[in-house]
Amino acid sequence: MLFKWAKMLLLSGVVTGLCASVQANTTDTADRPLAVNEAAAPLAAPAAPAIRIGLLLPLRSGVFGGAADAVRIGFLTAYEHDKQDATVNLIESGETPADMLKAYVSALGSNDVIVGPLSRSAAAAVAQSGRVDKPTVALTQPEGDPDAVMPPKMLVMALSVEEEARQAANWTEQEKIGGGIFAVSTATAWQRRAVKAFAAQGKTLGLKVAPLELSVTAGALSANGLVQLKQRIDAEHPALLFVALDAAQAKQLRSAIGTDIPLYGISQMNPRSVSADPAFMLEPELDGVKLVDIPWQVLPDDPAVKLYPRPVIEDSEKHNADLDRLYALGIDAYRVAHEIGRGRHSFDIDGVTGKLNVNIDYAGSRFQRTEIPAVYQNGVVVPTADQR
Repeated sequence: MLFKWAKMLLLSGVVTGLCASVQANTTDTADRPLAVNEAAAPLAAPAAPAIRIGLLLPLRSGVFGGAADAVRIGFLTAYEHDKQDATVNLIESGETPADMLKAYVSALGSNDVIVGPLSRSAAAAVAQSGRVDKPTVALTQPEGDPDAVMPPKMLVMALSVEEEARQAANWTEQEKIGGGIFAVSTATAWQRRAVKAFAAQGKTLGLKVAPLELSVTAGALSANGLVQLKQRIDAEHPALLFVALDAAQAKQLRSAIGTDIPLYGISQMNPRSVSADPAFMLEPELDGVKLVDIPWQVLPDDPAVKLYPRPVIEDSEKHNADLDRLYALGIDAYRVAHEIGRGRHSFDIDGVTGKLNVNIDYAGSRFQRTEIPAVYQNGVVVPTADQR
């Protein structure tokens, strides 16, 4: 997807990572006398060297190109907002893990902080390479064991369905809803990962979670599976359902089981692009459903969010909430990389993707994002009353 912002930034030369040098104002001194002590005036202290931030993305990839472009535009938008003492070097790579690792290793010598990779397999290749000797901000969770130890200087700030699911589990525990919980998904990989994370977090909190998987037929949830789920709900009376489904699937499920039982979910249940027309993609069938999502999607008037412009989408292009979230991820990735480049090892940021807590040092790096509890009202996802 191409945004108008991309064209603006391209024309400004930002995408090359090269900034026009600042020309000092000069005055013709030929006709004025030299002050007595002018020649002896102390020289200004040399400017600190710029922080070199390498942004490593597979921009020409047929698979990841659209996502990479959204991250790039968000990243450069944040750079334009705060470019003091920093330069951005855009590094294009192939989409295979080997190509990405080659580009990463090549970038180490000319950058102080590297942001990327974007794909899970490429992030795993970098993490396992033994070459992470400069601060590296990975934009996705590396493929493989989610509990694997990352290189000390590698920070993972992915938009993670697993982390959202854990936050949803914390939310249900805080509301002290007694009884069991059904955690519902299909066989889709991200849905299974979300249910697994919810169940694991629920176990640590003392919640009773039963994972349930629905089959899909012709792109829709199986009618027989929904009938069986309704029968089990009527028999066991769970307190709530955690549904790792998208909005279309959640509407189908709710139509089958009714609106009496509370539903909790994650951001994938919110397909609405805030950059689109306000009347676009309303989902009144989901009113009352609770979920977690990022401030960029549910707090558009928050001061921390309003600092940055919305991407301007061409009328002919399809609105896409996932690309909006990646644009927001690009904004926060620049802010994190900039702070790391300034020598900060432990800090908090009120980000557009959530409240960010960052720790990066030789002993190991930790990143935590806290998203916003939200609820469907009048077909739109809004923050819960205590978040407004």
